[in-house]
Amino acid sequence: MAQPRRSLFYLPLTLILFSLLGGLIGPGLAPTAAATSDDDIRQSVETFTKVLSVLEENTAEPIDTDKAIYNGAISSMLRTLDPHSSFFDPKLFQVLQEEQRGQYFGVGMLVGAREGGVVVVYPFSNSPAFQGGIHPGDMIIAVDGKPTVKATTSEVADLLKGPRGTTVQVTVRRRGASEPLRFTLVRNSIPRATVQNAFRIRPKIGYVRIESFNENTSREFEESLRELDESTLEGLVLDMRSNPGGLLREGVAIADRFLRKGQLIVSHRGRASAERPYVAKRGNNGREYPLVVLVDRTSASAAEIVAGALQDHDRAWIVGEPTFGKGLVQSQYPLSSNTALLLTTAKYYTPSGRLIQRDYSNRSFFEYYAHKDLTERDPKDMKATDSGRPVFGGGGITPDEEYTREKLNAFQTALLRRDAFANYTAQYFGSRKTELPANWTPGREIEDDFHQFLLKEGVPFTEADFAANHEWIRQRLQVDMYLTAKGKDSADRLSIEIDQQVAQAIDSMPKAKALIEAAKGILAKRAAAAPSPVSP
Repeated sequence: MAQPRRSLFYLPLTLILFSLLGGLIGPGLAPTAAATSDDDIRQSVETFTKVLSVLEENTAEPIDTDKAIYNGAISSMLRTLDPHSSFFDPKLFQVLQEEQRGQYFGVGMLVGAREGGVVVVYPFSNSPAFQGGIHPGDMIIAVDGKPTVKATTSEVADLLKGPRGTTVQVTVRRRGASEPLRFTLVRNSIPRATVQNAFRIRPKIGYVRIESFNENTSREFEESLRELDESTLEGLVLDMRSNPGGLLREGVAIADRFLRKGQLIVSHRGRASAERPYVAKRGNNGREYPLVVLVDRTSASAAEIVAGALQDHDRAWIVGEPTFGKGLVQSQYPLSSNTALLLTTAKYYTPSGRLIQRDYSNRSFFEYYAHKDLTERDPKDMKATDSGRPVFGGGGITPDEEYTREKLNAFQTALLRRDAFANYTAQYFGSRKTELPANWTPGREIEDDFHQFLLKEGVPFTEADFAANHEWIRQRLQVDMYLTAKGKDSADRLSIEIDQQVAQAIDSMPKAKALIEAAKGILAKRAAAAPSPVSP
């Protein structure tokens, strides 16, 4: 079963995430020498200035110069290069910096668009919004008395942010409540931890999820493994599904602690930059317990660097879908007026030498990001792992063991499209205390109540549909109700515990152990067969 993510995330958000988090070397890099002559650049700038002047003087309506330059000229120019070079205006640059720092000041909730306005997807655990009583599904109708009915999610998010210690009044409309509800929240520092849900999913097997790679990821990862008492683990599931990447150095740091000291992690080179290898500096210090890595079609960039390094060195068994296939590295160039340019300056290669970047030359950027073809690979770019297993470039990281997602049936799809579980949960807690006992599961009374709710909402179904999907309905209700009553962390943990791909990863732990042992044997034979050095 998928983790409890609401059906409010569309392709535009995916595009933004890959732009914000994909394969960053970091800020403060000096521009490299340009191949174009100074005269050509000067002439092009003069032409652009003349065009802009004509527009300002002659268009039927006044033009927004910033919009014409930022969203028009610069963005169009970068689109001629590749899908990942991006320009960040002041607002997007601020978001980028917040994502890299892993912290901002606000009330701590994720908002999304739904018919009728902006809705709370969920408040973060222990945030001012959660502690203040905000619920998933609450429709935000005003912030500090300012109506938000026609506002975008970005505009509402900006209103909710502010200096630490300041107050903000949030007015919401909630199912089950006869009148709008007003909450006065005190803004605080909102940490955005990238390492989530670290716990023992079996007595001797740990589970850790990395959602992205920011400045704090390797530190958070170390803390999580310390809490898990890593020395007593007999296996670890490392979940990087839906991880869009982030800072290269943090991905390198994660791979470092699982490899032997001196092993290559990744290398990159570009037209104007020499090849730079990254090797394990600290190493695993003898920690060689079995490791299973979970990936999917949206695992990208730094997540692929980690998965690729562990696969090429036969250190981990990869389970899931072929990853996104982003082998391009962006360098960050801060510009004037709080803007920045993220420019693709190099390509990165896994330890075996494969370039995993998918082809984007003969398709639209929409098709590229949609990533519907999971069989892409470059047959000319075949390499081998340390033990000789074949691996291919050109199509992301191909898993060692595929996980086939169970397709939703028509009834399940209809319930999710109608947000039936979220709406029922919102209505249920709209007139009740948001409390559930420990280890709560939906009983017959809740199931019957949900059945009646579907009838009132006009959701088409048969009694046979409801009976055949009983267990799926029960699980979805439990996760959604945990999200409201116990918070996102508890809902995520429950979702992970019933996730079939996680279960497959646990079952695959013996394969991960066998992989390590087989690789050791092959490498030992090679070392023994190698000719001894002869003294001159």
